[in-house]
Amino acid sequence: MYGGDVDPLPININFNMLLKKLKDGRFLSTLFNLKVEGQDDVRVICRNVQRDVVKDLPTHVDFLRLRRTSRINLFIPVEFINEEKAPGVKKGGVVVHVRPEVELDVVAGDIPEKIVVDLAGRDIGDVIHISDVELPQGAKPTVERDFVIANISAPSGLRSAGADEDEGEAEEDVTEGEEA
Repeated sequence: MYGGDVDPLPININFNMLLKKLKDGRFLSTLFNLKVEGQDDVRVICRNVQRDVVKDLPTHVDFLRLRRTSRINLFIPVEFINEEKAPGVKKGGVVVHVRPEVELDVVAGDIPEKIVVDLAGRDIGDVIHISDVELPQGAKPTVERDFVIANISAPSGLRSAGADEDEGEAEEDVTEGEEA
């Protein structure tokens, strides 16, 4: 455990409890209240998990001390809702998840569980940028540009059929030009 203007402190954690928390998910973006004998309770977040190269079991964990008002960069998962209400999906389009998680600058006391992207009303060819998503209060992207989170693309059958038609039209134009 390190950070917070205090010397680093080596701690031991029950292996089975650690393994269970790791398997539950969101371990790297969850704020924990850690109680250590002889120390004040402290809020921490996991910054790194080292694993055995053969067994893939955790061997070392780094925790960073935080205050509730501290700001931290975390990767937050993106959840897509209302796919069945998207006209593009009804037509056979496919939702392409460009970023399954987004790095946000958040307040440690208000870490969002997920970012929700509503696909209702989206059609084939629509692109969802970070500016199109309502971010939780106090959260902002760490990247300054308006990056893409997802898009709805045409199924490969429609794309190839459209490409064949375009090629056919191009050949007709060339043939007409030669006759003139």
